Amino acid sequence: MTADVWLPVPADEIDGLPAPAESGLTYRFWDGAPDFPADPADCVFYVVPYMKPSEIAVRPLAAMTSVRVVQTLSAGIDHVTPGLGSLPPGVALCNAKGVHEASTAELTLALILASLRGIPGFVRGQDREEWRAGFYPALADKSVLIVGYGSIGAAIDDRLAPFECARVMRVARSARTTERGPVHALTDLPALLPQADVVVLATPLTPETRHLADAGFLARMKDGALLVNVSRGPVLDTDALLAEAERGRITAALDVTDPEPLPAGHPLWHAPGVLISPHVGGSTSAFMPRAKRLLAEQLTLFAKGEPLRNEVLITT
Repeated sequence: MTADVWLPVPADEIDGLPAPAESGLTYRFWDGAPDFPADPADCVFYVVPYMKPSEIAVRPLAAMTSVRVVQTLSAGIDHVTPGLGSLPPGVALCNAKGVHEASTAELTLALILASLRGIPGFVRGQDREEWRAGFYPALADKSVLIVGYGSIGAAIDDRLAPFECARVMRVARSARTTERGPVHALTDLPALLPQADVVVLATPLTPETRHLADAGFLARMKDGALLVNVSRGPVLDTDALLAEAERGRITAALDVTDPEPLPAGHPLWHAPGVLISPHVGGSTSAFMPRAKRLLAEQLTLFAKGEPLRNEVLITT
């Protein structure tokens, strides 16, 4: 039996990987292709192909009887959780904390600014040779609420700092204090929503957060507020958003949707006041260098028998 590592990037493109001769590891390239690169039973470290559907991500798991680590290249793990029940006990699931913060926070600010300053309308006006002058909302003096204050939420907070916001409010599962200020518990969310001009969803998708932003959540948002979703599509109730958008009461900027990809003809495409980007929060030029560094670090730790970074859970 060999100790295989399945990588979605060719091993010779990743600097710093443990040498096979010294570590005993054999690197196999698999990016979700129909054929497996080797017997899944020999895989001890599985790096899940990036931005592939759940059915591809979990396809080899049931046959990975020797696997000890499943490493995602995404911050979220919801696409692999359906296959975890087929794994043996003691398998570590690790996410890609540290890889996507910069890119996702950049896009969050881009979506906020584009929505407030009317950039989509300017683009349409340029296509029609229309000069759409006027006064538009600024981010300055706005109150922003970040729902989901993990590493991505904190990166968004960091990038809000120069924009002279009136206030940044932070919500996570439990209350705590950070360098930027207090983080409220999720139970405080109903009282905070009416105070926010911009609400950012940056929470992982879990059974507890599915449809967190439902009709009641949206109804508590103030008139004219902007909702930004950079988490997962199902965190937001699409039908509830459509109802509010059609009324023109709130606007939205969505990097993720439910369903996703958004099919042609779906009413969300043309909902008034809704800006859509095609789930590109993490897929930028910043992704691959950070992903490769993470894989080199994790596999070096693995080869030495040391604790890994970003451990989310251990299978039982």
